[in-house]
Amino acid sequence: MEECGHCLNANEASQQELARIKQELVSDNTALSMAEMFKALGDPTRVRLIYALLQQELCVHDICEVLDMTQSAVSHQLRYLRNMRIVKPRKVGKTVFYSLDDYHVEEIFKQTYQHLNHT
Repeated sequence: MEECGHCLNANEASQQELARIKQELVSDNTALSMAEMFKALGDPTRVRLIYALLQQELCVHDICEVLDMTQSAVSHQLRYLRNMRIVKPRKVGKTVFYSLDDYHVEEIFKQTYQHLNHT
């Protein structure tokens, strides 16, 4: 690999800094898990579903109404999001309500939304 002009003039301190950064890199497993999380958020239908749940807890029927989707399509997306620990179910009798799993999911979503709307 060719060295850039900066690298040719690098001193020991900058080499130590690079070694520190390399040592502190996220592990392969963590990088894979993070990529999977972003992949889950990379689908427009799931983004809309998460946005709806950001507003309030909803049952499957209400999610179908809001997103104008079939129950089977919504259930498929919810299963995926449940497996990723993005949403969680709460059963009341025969009705299952869904909400965001925790405040981390809400914050990731809000921060992304704010970033995209930032001028």
